[in-house]
Amino acid sequence: MASIVTFALRPKPVSILRVSSAVVFLLLICTAVQPVSRVNARDHEPANYALIYGTVWGPDNQPVYGVNVKIRRATEKKARWQVFSDHSGEFAQRVPAGQADYVLWADLKSSQLPRHLKLKPGPQVNVHVYNDEREDTGVHLSR
Repeated sequence: MASIVTFALRPKPVSILRVSSAVVFLLLICTAVQPVSRVNARDHEPANYALIYGTVWGPDNQPVYGVNVKIRRATEKKARWQVFSDHSGEFAQRVPAGQADYVLWADLKSSQLPRHLKLKPGPQVNVHVYNDEREDTGVHLSR
């Protein structure tokens, strides 16, 4: 005759000190990590801004990917911002809010264009920003 042997496993007693120190450790990690990401994301964004939004167009009136668009204030000589056009030929750059004139142009020397495309930059584009709105424009390339 077979007899069935059963045993009851009793859990080891856990020290309250061990549990409370683990909880305190987890709370410290959660509070230390969370505020840093929130603070950094908001510190670098200006409160008010305008948006210069545009499309880079090729000579065949098709959008062009990978063109380096440089932007400067009309009163300055060097570019302050640069942005690359995306797969739809579009780009967007935040600029300070307020009335100002900006000049945009395509810099093909540092662009990511395929070598078989022999393109030249078109004329510079002037954009006037009135306050904190979005200004739409286009930058054209030629052969």
